[in-house]
Amino acid sequence: MLKVGLTGGIGSGKSAVSAELSSYGAAVIDADAIARQVVEPGTPGLSEVVEEFGERVLAEDGGLDRAVLGEIVFADQERLARLNAIVHPRVGERSGQLMEEALAADTKVVVYDVPLLVENGLGSLYDVVVVVDAPDEVRVERVALNRGMPREQVRARIRAQADRDTRLAAADLVVDNSGSRDELRARVAELWRELSARAQ
Repeated sequence: MLKVGLTGGIGSGKSAVSAELSSYGAAVIDADAIARQVVEPGTPGLSEVVEEFGERVLAEDGGLDRAVLGEIVFADQERLARLNAIVHPRVGERSGQLMEEALAADTKVVVYDVPLLVENGLGSLYDVVVVVDAPDEVRVERVALNRGMPREQVRARIRAQADRDTRLAAADLVVDNSGSRDELRARVAELWRELSARAQ
């Protein structure tokens, strides 16, 4: 089994790449999706987040208000570290369970979709590190248009992540996503051929 660490900054198109890889037959373990699950209403994770950051991070429906929490943590590295200390161990545990399931199913390629792979020095956990790359301003525009996030908030999140050069230096393979969706599909097809060859 080939273990692939897939990463890229906010707005890079990493989720689009992982969806394409899934369509080719890769098992995708999405750290972001798991991070959302471990703080759903009724979970110990959400209780701990509220205890740390206060009731204001709760939405009216009792779920986590991600926009409010984001404003708090992305402006303060110490508070971001406290949030990560709550969420990351739970994500690690669930990821391990999914990995066991992939092993049991004899999956050839497992893709870990990990936003903070470079920031947390996790490259050595994977056989191959794939970075989805796009210029910072392209990413800002994408997130502003697709998620309705104010541009300055997107830039703050970019600043809180590894810079582009650092991320590229950690890559074994790079997927350029500065162009159209069709161009991205073609690049992912090439990536899949490469990963399949390495998985033999």
